Amino acid sequence: MQNAEIARLLTDVADLLEISAGNPFKVRAYRNAARTVADHPDPIAELVSGGEFDITELPGIGGGIAKEITALVETGTLPQRQQLVATLPPGLLDLLRISGLGPKRVKLFHEQLKVNSVADLKDALEKGLIASLPGFGPKLLEKIREGVADTATTAQKRMVLHEAEQYARAIVEYLKAGGGIDEIDVAGSFRRRKETIGDLDIVVTCAPAKAAAVIQRFGKFSEVTQVAAQGDTRATVRLSSGLQVDLRVVEPSCFGAAMQYFTGSQAHNIELRKIAQAKKLKLNEYGVFRGSKCIAGRTEQDVYAALGLDWIPPELRENRGEIALAKAHELPQLVTLEEIRGDLQMHTDASDGKATLAEMIEAARKLGHAYIAITDHSPRTSMAGQTPAEIRAQWKAIDRLNQEMRGFRVLKSVEMDILENGKLDLPDDLLAEADYVVATIHYGLKQSERQLTDRLLAAIESRWVDAIGHPTGRIVPERPSYPLDFDVVAKAAANAKCLLEINGSERLDLPDTLAAAAKGHGVRFVLSTDAHNTRELGFMKFAVAVARRAGLTGADIINTRPLPDFLKGLRRSRNR
Repeated sequence: MQNAEIARLLTDVADLLEISAGNPFKVRAYRNAARTVADHPDPIAELVSGGEFDITELPGIGGGIAKEITALVETGTLPQRQQLVATLPPGLLDLLRISGLGPKRVKLFHEQLKVNSVADLKDALEKGLIASLPGFGPKLLEKIREGVADTATTAQKRMVLHEAEQYARAIVEYLKAGGGIDEIDVAGSFRRRKETIGDLDIVVTCAPAKAAAVIQRFGKFSEVTQVAAQGDTRATVRLSSGLQVDLRVVEPSCFGAAMQYFTGSQAHNIELRKIAQAKKLKLNEYGVFRGSKCIAGRTEQDVYAALGLDWIPPELRENRGEIALAKAHELPQLVTLEEIRGDLQMHTDASDGKATLAEMIEAARKLGHAYIAITDHSPRTSMAGQTPAEIRAQWKAIDRLNQEMRGFRVLKSVEMDILENGKLDLPDDLLAEADYVVATIHYGLKQSERQLTDRLLAAIESRWVDAIGHPTGRIVPERPSYPLDFDVVAKAAANAKCLLEINGSERLDLPDTLAAAAKGHGVRFVLSTDAHNTRELGFMKFAVAVARRAGLTGADIINTRPLPDFLKGLRRSRNR
């Protein structure tokens, strides 16, 4: 069982307790435990089943919840959740999945309107009962209606790439452990590194005599709740998380063709088939054929070469001009994770992070970074921000640490809020002392497009703002981007030499399409994790994935440079 699934079930308990007016301390305990599990770098299920680790040593997990987690790992069910589901209408959990609703609102509907299911909610909306409750204005009502419509039209929710990767990695490792597999890889939108994943497509080669055993083992993966289809060479299952996973066993001679076909995208593959037809060839998941003879299929490179194209990186396969570039041998040399030398946004327990400054430094050094920026929050971020005095005190501590380290540098930095009135949250004299400043919007997200655009433009104009962090304010999939005239922002950033951030957290912001557009305006970028604990420092790979989907090279990204060149590339180096 993956950490994401354990955390999801613990959160269910917290939500159901809140709906049933449970002890608020118990509600908080389950929420804290869910965060601890979700953030832990190692599989909790393996730690529990190994019996050599006491999970009560983890922050926020007491003896009672530890027993619950142990029971979940051993039996597949969480006892407390089962008890709550037995005493409450089961449809309440479905309501909690609807955008715009949380336990407080679901409890209100349940107690005042007897709404116990999605069908009940739809009926209450149609009768105007929800609109009669205080606090439910037109925008919120429309959001709830859209959420209800989504449950009716979508069989399964798309999963954020970060979470899907846990499942993909676990299934691949599980299948490999069974033996008999020669090659295995994950195709589909996961391989193209899309921000959300509808399902997983796994392609395997093995000896013909081993195919049945591989298929059988796949259906017995611990989190499979339904085997929807099972044949000689393919199977489809659904996991407890709702994720659908398809497995295909193919001949080694057509592994490349299968990977190309099942990776997609559909629009990309349609264009490839047109090229094949023009050459009097046939292209499918088994290979490239001239008549009945297969002329390519063992590798993807062979498939593309047979069509007169350079191999196209999966992240670019969206039919956005990549095929013409491949034909002209002009594909960009996309940035790689190995090129990234530093991480330029992260938080410690001095603001809303979960690890100390020393712990974040140690973890970053282990990852091979040459420099990092500690960007704890400015005062506006309630409950997490630091005063100017606290910021300066942290910077003095960083100066002392830098004197003791060789080959590694911690930049004195801050994540500074752009206030609702367009002003910056910190004075220029403090910002001038920093090594690097990232400015972001956290509040006033419902302002007009003009207001939000002007706020970003004001920050870009500041001589001491080096980068705009998570520029569109989105969080995938919960919160869409705020309204923004992005072309105006991108042009201003390019002219002012202000960086735009690609944030590797679940924000994945900038989105790939906007990053590609910004590059067209001459913008330079910085890739960051926005890590709030040591595990999240691994999110850099997701920032790199967005950059690759945008067609960015190492030259477009300033933190691919050695520290001296990085610092010279900041506009503050010219302002000093």
